[in-house]
Amino acid sequence: MNVIETKIPGVLIVETDVFGDHRGYFAETYSKLKYVEMGICVDFVQDNMSFSAQKGTLRGLHWQNPPYAQSKLVSCTKGKVIDVAVDIRKGSPTYGQWVSVELSAENHRQFFIPQGFAHGFLTLTDDVEFRYKVDNVYNKESEGGMRYDDPTVNVDWGTLLNGIEPVLSEKDMIGPTLEESDNQFIYEGDK
Repeated sequence: MNVIETKIPGVLIVETDVFGDHRGYFAETYSKLKYVEMGICVDFVQDNMSFSAQKGTLRGLHWQNPPYAQSKLVSCTKGKVIDVAVDIRKGSPTYGQWVSVELSAENHRQFFIPQGFAHGFLTLTDDVEFRYKVDNVYNKESEGGMRYDDPTVNVDWGTLLNGIEPVLSEKDMIGPTLEESDNQFIYEGDK
């Protein structure tokens, strides 16, 4: 496995080892010991999966406020997405900055997003399966979110959205900007 550090400390891209032959392939997608050695020291408590039928579906940007904040280890097991993490920790030197990575069934990459970040993804193909490992349980009252097109954050969702309206949930259509959101994260230094 290989870990790629991004421009925001703690947000990591993980390239998994894939062993293939004429039958297909094998990949180890998680080993607590190996991930701790790579600096991902969280206890995952739940696995989630989403399915998006249509290319251009945008899910995000979402988070859960403390005490139900979640770190996420995400991957795309069918299709292809652009995945985005936005630093929402008030007082952080990278507050409002974002990192993106292409995740696909072909590249087997994973994206580690620590607590204190908004997360979202845009499907680049039809029929996308997306998986999440999280280190805290879901709590509806702790949900937070912001507009995918917040002009102060200015996420570049890629050429797919040039002139095309994304497929959004009702909640994501009317989301607030980051500054208007109920974001409760405070920067406490990089861990």
